[in-house]
Amino acid sequence: MGVLDFLSDYFSVSTPKQKRKPMQTVEIKVKMDCEGCERRVRSSVSNMKGVEQVEVNRKESKVTVSGYVDRNKVLKKVQSTGKRAKFWPYIQYNLVPYPYVAQAYDKKAPSGYVRNIVQTLPNPSNATDEKITTLFSDDNPNACSIM
Repeated sequence: MGVLDFLSDYFSVSTPKQKRKPMQTVEIKVKMDCEGCERRVRSSVSNMKGVEQVEVNRKESKVTVSGYVDRNKVLKKVQSTGKRAKFWPYIQYNLVPYPYVAQAYDKKAPSGYVRNIVQTLPNPSNATDEKITTLFSDDNPNACSIM
C-alpha cells in the first residue's frame, strides 16, 4: 500500500478547504405562546448545518443555539417562522456594576436579568472613599500631618 499512497499524493485532485466557522452560542429572544410555536422554532433551527444543540425556554422567551453557525443566519432562520425575533438583549444582573439605573433596569426582562448596556463608572474624584484616602496621603501637600 505504500506505493499507492505515494502515487495518490501526486495524482489526487485537491479541493480548497473551506474555513470552518468558530464554535459559538447564539441567544435569541422570540415570543412564543404555545408548544406549537416552540416546536416550529426548534425544528427550523435544529435543521441548520453546523448546529450542535438547541435549547428553547418558553417562559423566558429565549432560544439558545450552540454550534458552528453564523449569528445572523440563525436570526433570519427564526424570523422565517413568522415570529418576532431579535438577539438576546439581557445579561444577568450580577454582571453589571449598577443594575438598577434607569437605562439598565427593564420591567419586561426575566427575573435576574437587566438590559445589556454600556455603563459609565462614577468619577473617582467625586467618590468619598477617594477623598478620604487622599486626605492622609504623603503625596498630598495639604494633607494632615499628625504624628
